[in-house]
Amino acid sequence: MHGQLRTALRHVAYPVMLFTLASVSVAALHLRWDLGMVSVFFLLGVVGGLSLLERLIPYEPEWSPSASEWGAYSVYFVLTMFGGAVAQLPVATVVGWVAPVHPALPLWAEIPAALLLGSLANYLIHRWCHTNRRLWRLHGVHHVPAKVNVGNNAVNHVVDVILTQGVVQLTLALTGFSAQAVFVVGLFVIVQGYFVHANIDVRIGVLNHVFAGPELHRLHHSIDLTEAGHYGSDLSLWDHVFGSFTWRPGRKPVAVGLQYPADFPRTGAVVASHLQAWRRTERVDSAQPRPRQPV
Repeated sequence: MHGQLRTALRHVAYPVMLFTLASVSVAALHLRWDLGMVSVFFLLGVVGGLSLLERLIPYEPEWSPSASEWGAYSVYFVLTMFGGAVAQLPVATVVGWVAPVHPALPLWAEIPAALLLGSLANYLIHRWCHTNRRLWRLHGVHHVPAKVNVGNNAVNHVVDVILTQGVVQLTLALTGFSAQAVFVVGLFVIVQGYFVHANIDVRIGVLNHVFAGPELHRLHHSIDLTEAGHYGSDLSLWDHVFGSFTWRPGRKPVAVGLQYPADFPRTGAVVASHLQAWRRTERVDSAQPRPRQPV
């Protein structure tokens, strides 16, 4: 690709994504579109757009998924969507009980408040999944691939999806945020979740200290736990607050994947990856699953 076009894409990709997010949010709320359908089509659009950028401005060409990997990623994507739907069931019940008729805050104030609270809940449950042995058996499935790209963002244990999304959504529901605010925050989480995994040569500079970017999340997937950290996948503020921010300009992971690959089945073994979480472990030795320690 021509150097000037590549440079332009590197600089405008993230601003265009945020502008699209804002435009879709305003249109959906103003025109009273079905928010559930908007979220689904928005998700597909984000995945498609970032997949195209991965071909145009790849960060690491070797991280491009093969045809077989895309096949496995697609199965995980369906399971992740299913897990998200299951996580919504208790949330819908709780919202029916506690949702206020008139939110205490105007929408313009609700959205940043919901974003901060949801991000904090996500940070805490995510970090716990890295330090609790049983939860790591679930969450570690996501860290098996030795590459980071849009496709493997959906590589998750379905129970991990139900747990983490359920915690975040219940937190927002119990706090009494409006459906409109939760919808906008949900679109932002979709953008960020796939953006931070994108294998694209984009740098957002000083914004990394506020928003999580691919440079930060690649470190999170590092096999070197001293540089991993970065448990926030939408905002990086909580990594600063809790001391897990390790990025500096130009810092790259030594390698991504698992520190002990033999602890988990390969990504393509979808059934085995889901069943391994329930196997009995009686000895603490090199064969045991290891939680990733906090920085």
